[in-house]
Amino acid sequence: METGTITLDGLSGGLDLYRTLESGQSYCWRRSDGEMYGGSPAPDAWYHTVVSGPETDSDAVIRVRVRDGHLEWESTVDAEPLVRRLLRLDDDLESIVAAAPDDPLLDEAYAAHRGMRLVEDPSFACLISFICSAQMRVGRIHGMVSTLAREYGDPIEFDGDVYHAFPTPTQLAAATEAELRELGLGYRAPYVVRTAKMVADGEAHPEEARDLEYEQAREYLTRFVGVGDKVADCVLLFSLGFDEAVPLDTWLKSAIEEYYPDCDRGSYTATSRAIRDRLGGEYAGYAQTYIFHHLRTGE
Repeated sequence: METGTITLDGLSGGLDLYRTLESGQSYCWRRSDGEMYGGSPAPDAWYHTVVSGPETDSDAVIRVRVRDGHLEWESTVDAEPLVRRLLRLDDDLESIVAAAPDDPLLDEAYAAHRGMRLVEDPSFACLISFICSAQMRVGRIHGMVSTLAREYGDPIEFDGDVYHAFPTPTQLAAATEAELRELGLGYRAPYVVRTAKMVADGEAHPEEARDLEYEQAREYLTRFVGVGDKVADCVLLFSLGFDEAVPLDTWLKSAIEEYYPDCDRGSYTATSRAIRDRLGGEYAGYAQTYIFHHLRTGE
């Protein structure tokens, strides 16, 4: 087992691990007490995920928690670079907040949730997560994604426990719509199967959007079955590094109606441009995430 710590005092803007991982951005992490998205923090609980990629030779289990001013991690590999990337610990959060426009709602959200960072989830898992998100509460989405990992992902033993990787495109493409409906995905089942097959067959991959201009990248992602502009924006923001993306979900639409009515331009594209400008452009996605969490939780 590899272990390590990262001093939180050295992070610009600090880290609120609970808000970062339970704010509706990510459904790829699990909490050791099984109460993730239950509405209450658990100060000593571990969060875990399984990742693969160029930094690892195989699927790697990563566990993290905050104690005594440090972020502790345990893993099957030397995971500090992965932890820093997945939790975006190198973001200059203080500068991002300081550069935000002077706006009462945004000021309130930033003050209430300091230390909440954006995540960088694996793009395929993120894509499937937000296809599952349609008309669903965050806890239910998390349950769906956890079920997909348990039923179709590879099991990995670590420190006496068994963890499950999110299924690969090939593994998920082998599922049937009937099986996924049986697991509670409902009308989302065919979207998940058909999108997984697109990736498995090499027809398209969400990573191919990474090097495009923002609106081109959003348009690219809408080729996947079950992906509209809002889901595409979520994938761009929470896995592909497009910090300007502002997903226009129910909470943001409510915020526009109440606080920014002049930004409602009658179409997703035009309204998206207007609210991005209002929320600061380059880091408008950070602003969106804080406003979303603030309005959804009422904290």
